[in-house]
Amino acid sequence: MCSAVLAVVGVMVLPTAATATGPGLVLAWGANGQGQLGDGTTTGRLTPVQVLGIDEITTVAAGESTGYALAHGAVQAWGDNSHNELGDGTTTDRLTPVQVSDLVDVDILAAGAHNGYAVRSDGTAWAWGQNSNGEVGDGTTTNRSIPVQVSDLTEVAAIAGGLHTGYAVRYDGTAWAWGANNAGQLGDGTTTDRPTPVQVSNLTDVKAVAGGVYRGYALRSDGTVWAWGSNSFGALGDGTTTDRLTPVPVSGLTQITAIAAGSNSGYALRSDGTVWAWGYNYLGQLGNGTTTNRPTPVQVSGLTRVTAIAASAYTGYALRRDGTVRSWGSNAGGALGDGTTINRPTPVPVTGLSGVSAIAGGGLSGYAVH
Repeated sequence: MCSAVLAVVGVMVLPTAATATGPGLVLAWGANGQGQLGDGTTTGRLTPVQVLGIDEITTVAAGESTGYALAHGAVQAWGDNSHNELGDGTTTDRLTPVQVSDLVDVDILAAGAHNGYAVRSDGTAWAWGQNSNGEVGDGTTTNRSIPVQVSDLTEVAAIAGGLHTGYAVRYDGTAWAWGANNAGQLGDGTTTDRPTPVQVSNLTDVKAVAGGVYRGYALRSDGTVWAWGSNSFGALGDGTTTDRLTPVPVSGLTQITAIAAGSNSGYALRSDGTVWAWGYNYLGQLGNGTTTNRPTPVQVSGLTRVTAIAASAYTGYALRRDGTVRSWGSNAGGALGDGTTINRPTPVPVTGLSGVSAIAGGGLSGYAVH
């Protein structure tokens, strides 16, 4: 996983060249060809640098080459804007953050590969960016340069994006999806694209969702994880490589508190602070010391006391209770943030990070709130 600036009461819009100094700073590392690190350059960084001009950030999210941040109900975005990912009414890449237009009172922020997603305090869902497969969810296939409301979706409790697909959880625990469905990633029993949300079949008591490349994941309130869509490399975690048009349980996972998705790998955080992963592992992104694909979950080596997880395309990230961050897998572009470009099949520290409260992964980049 990047301008019209909307004035919002209570939000300070800083000049894009400014270096913020307050709490809630965003740090980023890795590939930067479209300015997705937000440091005013297109120079890749092997260790974290500060995203310029924003602070008091509570949440970060990232698309393929775009970064997003939430503070005081407003969303900032920077990086690639070729598909309107920044939501600022243009297709101009931005090397430092700009405010997403016409979007206020945001409580929840997420990103797909080329889309931003948000849930407002009234429970409505909003989206912007690429829409070739209906991934904005407004009933059209027209790219949206500013946010539009996802049709027929209210009382939204969680939201996520995949590649050309959006996902949401409603207050009643049902899961919904829209956009591309070529591999059954909408989970509605078909392979028909949907430009407005449809309910994911046979799935209740859901509290979180995540989207990968042509697949979706859901965490239920009983601590189990379910998956559907493309099962290349065993990415559904059910012990097979058979695509699934409706959800199946990820084998052997219980007591899960959070989930994340890479391109072709899934990740889960157990209540005991350990991390588990499955699927594609050619670059070591399962973190178990091998490069062997796994169709069922394996434990990420040496990770304990983890409080949050995230993933970029082929890299995993974990936030530990002490505020430090660990990363593993592909190090293309410096995505691990360890000062090298060497792939790591087991976790290593992201250099110089401490006091971190939130993390996110983009295409070949990582993000942290400090």
